[in-house]
Amino acid sequence: MSYDVIVLGVGGMGSATVYELARRGRRVLGIEQFNLGHDLGSSHGVNRIIRLAYAESPAYVPLLRRAYQLWRDLEFRAREQMLIITGGVDVGPPDGVIVPGSLRSCEEHCIPHELLNATEMNRRFPGFRLTDPLVAVYQGDAGFVLSERAILAHVALAQALGAEVHACERVTGWSPEGSGVVVHTDRDTYHADRLVITAGAWVGEAVPELASLAIPERQVLIWTQPLRPELFAPGAFPIFNFEAEEGRLYGFPVYGVPGFKFGNFHHRYEQGSPGTLARTCNVEDERLLRIGIARYFPDANGPTMAMKACIFTNVPDEHFVMDLHPAYPQVSIASPCSGHGYKFAPVVGEIMADFALEGGCTKWDLSLFRLDRFGRANPPAAPA
Repeated sequence: MSYDVIVLGVGGMGSATVYELARRGRRVLGIEQFNLGHDLGSSHGVNRIIRLAYAESPAYVPLLRRAYQLWRDLEFRAREQMLIITGGVDVGPPDGVIVPGSLRSCEEHCIPHELLNATEMNRRFPGFRLTDPLVAVYQGDAGFVLSERAILAHVALAQALGAEVHACERVTGWSPEGSGVVVHTDRDTYHADRLVITAGAWVGEAVPELASLAIPERQVLIWTQPLRPELFAPGAFPIFNFEAEEGRLYGFPVYGVPGFKFGNFHHRYEQGSPGTLARTCNVEDERLLRIGIARYFPDANGPTMAMKACIFTNVPDEHFVMDLHPAYPQVSIASPCSGHGYKFAPVVGEIMADFALEGGCTKWDLSLFRLDRFGRANPPAAPA
């Protein structure tokens, strides 16, 4: 069977890519090794933060503005709300990394924002318990995307446009075939003009050149029942990104699961292959997460409602990878996203469609995300 494009991995980035290629009228096949919307990767757990004041780099802001437009378009086409605006805060010491980074993005891109001291934060959002010298950058456009629902919506809309999506089908290998590709699975063999690899934590298996760069890491989220639920409801409580002594904390108002959702970036620094990282959560995971909750959100420190493990896939500088394969220009890669990529999914889908159809050309400045920033590896010899 032959296609214009095959997309390997139909999670956050892959589902958006399949949809965008189908929207452009291409014959596209998406292949997913697990169930659609599975809980073994990086996008489950109800929702993911979206924020415009981007502390990681001002270079992300143009992509974010497009992502907001595309999330609204997805809502319109799917007839379902998926982008919830709550406002958001970047919290930390004024001379740290998060607050100066957030301010830099706001100032460079003229993003409306407020700088609040600890007292002002506690007064406006009494679910917080901050002390000097902590400050916060408040930005009203932040919120969250319903990630599990959005993946399924992208797939359903793609199918309505003629895309094929195969779940529970494992890719066993791929190789160049002239100017195209051949993809082998545990069920069949497929041919295509182009291949897009959006395999998340499995990208190192799909692209061995990335195996030493893209490192899967176990991450744990907890939902706790607030002792004062009115302080953590949407409208009363924002999403947050928090540079604290305990680590980089982040969280959400109560939504979907009856609990305050909270995590600590790089939780326990547990790295490994996606097949061996633990997917269950334990008492030590909970103990570590509750340290931050007890100190900064004591009114949320009630009984546990849920805990979930997911996988980050980090590169050394914790930015994204969006590029052509180092040896085969008919293959493009959008992975990994170092734990902060989901919010960009629809614009990444557009970029990957550009790569597949335009040979790597796109209107976006992607210099921050190119593979050669790590030093270009010697390309492998083409198979005989």
